[in-house]
Amino acid sequence: MILATQNAHKVHEFGQILEGVDLRPLPDGVEMPPEDGVAFAENALIKARAVRAATGSEVIADDSGIEIAALDGRPGVRSARYAGEEASDGENLTKALRDLDAAGGPADARYVCVIAYIDGQGAEHLFEGFCAGRMIQNPRGDGGFGYDPAFVPEETGESDQRTMAEMTPEEKHAISHRGKAARKLAEYLEN
Repeated sequence: MILATQNAHKVHEFGQILEGVDLRPLPDGVEMPPEDGVAFAENALIKARAVRAATGSEVIADDSGIEIAALDGRPGVRSARYAGEEASDGENLTKALRDLDAAGGPADARYVCVIAYIDGQGAEHLFEGFCAGRMIQNPRGDGGFGYDPAFVPEETGESDQRTMAEMTPEEKHAISHRGKAARKLAEYLEN
């Protein structure tokens, strides 16, 4: 099964979450189309369909990001490109925190992940996962990636103020948006 991404962090995370699934990275030379959908599901399907057309293989593709309430859901589907097309994770996070500070609203946020799976017969399936929490202005931790150093999930309880970047991979996968969507996919594959 091909994982339609060139993001090494996602390949690693999916490999940890979907134990026992023979995941292969995106083959060299496969052109990925622009992610110009307005919803996570749209972008996941755009990627999955392109890789399916190029390889004929079963494909998993995801689109994920963070929605910050005070920013009217931004960065949303633009999470990986929030500070520009070639922006780093650090630049995207800095812009989001600066915009949140300027908005002056609540720091409520949620991670969203939609996984598109195209099976051997070409049927398309979607699996969603969410992780609610809040943003903090002083990032902490060196685990995870993206917005993790400034995201405190609510699912760990009010007394646990660790960011996603301060958790072990196992703790993060247990509550993360990607972990939840991937477990739904794994359950589907098992049945």
